[in-house]
Amino acid sequence: MKKHILYIFLWISAIGFSQTSMVSADIETSNIRIGEQFSYKIVINETENVILPKLELQGLEVIDSAKVDTINNKLIQKYILTGFDSGAYYIPQQQIFIKNQAYLTDSLLINVATVAVDTTQIKKYPIKSIKKEPFVFDDFKIYIYLLIAALLIIGFWIYWFVIRKRKTQEEEPTYRALPPYEEAMYRLNELDEKLLWQNNKTKQYYSELTEIIRGYIERELKVPALEKTSDEIIETLKDFYDAKTIRTSQATIQKLKELFQEADLVKFAKSKPLALEIEEDRKDAEAIVGDLKPKIISKDDELE
Repeated sequence: MKKHILYIFLWISAIGFSQTSMVSADIETSNIRIGEQFSYKIVINETENVILPKLELQGLEVIDSAKVDTINNKLIQKYILTGFDSGAYYIPQQQIFIKNQAYLTDSLLINVATVAVDTTQIKKYPIKSIKKEPFVFDDFKIYIYLLIAALLIIGFWIYWFVIRKRKTQEEEPTYRALPPYEEAMYRLNELDEKLLWQNNKTKQYYSELTEIIRGYIERELKVPALEKTSDEIIETLKDFYDAKTIRTSQATIQKLKELFQEADLVKFAKSKPLALEIEEDRKDAEAIVGDLKPKIISKDDELE
């Protein structure tokens, strides 16, 4: 009987020794102050087929964990722990599997103490007034943006309603339109100063000469002469003459017809009139403008 008891005791001792020899846990210190850090180390006497547990603690916190080291055929896992509440806390047994067999580390006690403060050694200072923080850009950013937006709106308003309006008014022509006869005579004098036919620009000369007469007829007689052909203008003038709505003569209408024909020959048939003929056409143009007038209707005519 005593031998059996002795065998059982030796078997249990062998198992306990085997477990403690395979895994072990160690701490740097068992007494710390609040917030003080210490190291916790697990050592496994094996390097193959080892599964380490996830460290779970109560009252203590893991600050950091190092990479597993292999030294002398041993695995070493280090943790940095701390505690923020005073009291006594256990690091519980950690279950480690080695080749599918479980091993337990010892549980370890940690005492976390508060930091004693000697109030007699604390130097007292008078209460200071609240110090204002210096101003920074962000304090005024919204006001600066609003100011810029307001300036842009005001600037646009000034440009659109003041500067632009004034500029438009300045660009508007300030000259008065000349009466039809005065305008025609002014343009005929301008045409003389260009010296077109004298510089072999006869076609351009006759084009501008007939355009001046057409413009005069359009303004003076209210006829769209610039859009009509030469024949259409002559027929219209003949109708006006027969209806006695213009003050002119048949000779003037015939002279205008011949001037239009001469101009068409120069422009389309490349005719080259002599200088004497060109000067005569210029005189005829002035005579036509001076003789071709709308008839003023008197009260007696209206009664008739």
